[in-house]
Amino acid sequence: MAEQAILGSLYVTTPGAYLGIDHDALRIDIEGEATKTVPLMGVDGVIVTRPRAVSARVIERLAETGRPLTLLDGRGVFTARVVGPVTGSVHLRMAQYRAVDSGVGLGIARNVVLAKLQNSRSLLMRRSRDARVEGRGAVVAVAGELRAIVGVASTAVTLDALRGHEGDAARRYFSSFHHLVSRPGRAFALDRRERRPPRGRMNALISYLYTLLTHEAVAAAETVGLDPQVGYLHALRPGRPGLALDMVEELRAPLADRLALSLVNRRELSEDDFEVQPGGAVWLALSGRRIVNRAWAERRQQPVRHGLLREELPWGLVLHVQARLLARHLRGELASYPAFLAPE
Repeated sequence: MAEQAILGSLYVTTPGAYLGIDHDALRIDIEGEATKTVPLMGVDGVIVTRPRAVSARVIERLAETGRPLTLLDGRGVFTARVVGPVTGSVHLRMAQYRAVDSGVGLGIARNVVLAKLQNSRSLLMRRSRDARVEGRGAVVAVAGELRAIVGVASTAVTLDALRGHEGDAARRYFSSFHHLVSRPGRAFALDRRERRPPRGRMNALISYLYTLLTHEAVAAAETVGLDPQVGYLHALRPGRPGLALDMVEELRAPLADRLALSLVNRRELSEDDFEVQPGGAVWLALSGRRIVNRAWAERRQQPVRHGLLREELPWGLVLHVQARLLARHLRGELASYPAFLAPE
């Protein structure tokens, strides 16, 4: 059975499934037969992969109760997201919009990039102890390069310069990533990041985890009344959740990349959990998505120490905390945006 209600999120991953509602319970039908019902009370959001249909009443009920519905295609790539009426303070959103072309926005983007680089460097240093002996020196060297870029990026005075430093660091980071994969052969190697479409199993796995992370970042932004479309590091584009993508940058390495490496190195995913297309694109197969969905939900429940709060909280709440901190900064309650730094 591919339908999983995991820690508040309902994943419907069987191709051709029909999602309906019966009173206050979601009903999943496969080939005309009711196979599972899930009480709406225990669901925070629904993620559906390539359904046959989602009933209008399901969409209405989820929207009425503030629960997002996210649609993915058969490859696990984001297609659409359905939410209810916009809530939150109009004054907060006005402050968010005013910051886009000001020093406030640049400051937010700079702190996001610096946190991303430091978190990426921390992952490399931590994982270098587990890397193959012949690759350990290369990983440590790249970590040193990222440290140097942190110093340069901290003085960037334009968004273009900041984005250039971020892109340079990302290329260096992923150039050493294959050293962190302990499995022999090239089946899970990654020498560079390729997204559209992902090529290689590790690229496919990372892309899927980033999709899940972005889904949660959108929800976190909307929860505090921010507009997930209007960010600072990512340029404004129609349909692009720029702010959510900004928020994701802080957690790519410590949450998504680290989980990807764990799933591969612990052999929880096999080569058969991926689909390799004739043109070279690679996607997670149904079996792979099931494994990743459960591992993601478990990871979200694990505790992490938040440096600013000085207390532990589940990984799944970090984005919500960061969204609230960003809102406080935009309101003028905090002098700067305190981006999330993962503990060493």
